[in-house]
Amino acid sequence: MTDATPEPSRTVRVAIVEDNPRIREGLRFLIDSTPDYRCVGAFGSVEEALAGFPEADVALMDIGLPGLSGIEGIRLLKERRPQLLLVALTVYDDDDRIFEALCAGASGYLLKKTPPDRLLDGLRDVATGGACMSPEVAGRVIALFKDHRPPERADYQLTPHEQRLLRLLGDGHSYKTAAAELGSSINTVGFHMKSIYTKLQVHSKSEAVAKALRTGLFR
Repeated sequence: MTDATPEPSRTVRVAIVEDNPRIREGLRFLIDSTPDYRCVGAFGSVEEALAGFPEADVALMDIGLPGLSGIEGIRLLKERRPQLLLVALTVYDDDDRIFEALCAGASGYLLKKTPPDRLLDGLRDVATGGACMSPEVAGRVIALFKDHRPPERADYQLTPHEQRLLRLLGDGHSYKTAAAELGSSINTVGFHMKSIYTKLQVHSKSEAVAKALRTGLFR
């Protein structure tokens, strides 16, 4: 009986959005000099990335960017390319940014002090269907959910349709894919989102999802 031949590793195509040129070029060099990884684009801002984003498997997204923030960049790229996987790479480890990035659609949250080998492993984990977090961040996420237990009941008078739409967005759907799931048009989804914003007293999709998580609407 012979051993099965292992499958060859698939090249992970990575895009980088980072405004610091030294860090950006360092990440590009690390990725391009590692077998089975390839940097397919490096951008200094969300606006630059949106103007010509390449075919990528994973995007590394800085949070503190000039212009549009990295969290807004995660949300916009996820809406435009639902299959794209995004990992926040940042110096920030506060609860609000971690929570907002994950609610916006990030599949991982790494601190910039992450060792290169662990960063590369994280990218591979995300590209193969997993998630990645720096240990400090994972601990904060667990503590965050322990410390923010939802009340027994939260009622914002959302209709069943609005609740289902909000749950789909919480699961990572874009407006387009949520509309397909609901058998609605994007315009109809937009109409319902305005109603949801008013009822929850929020101003964005990530805020709506975050509030739904905090108040137990997804239970």
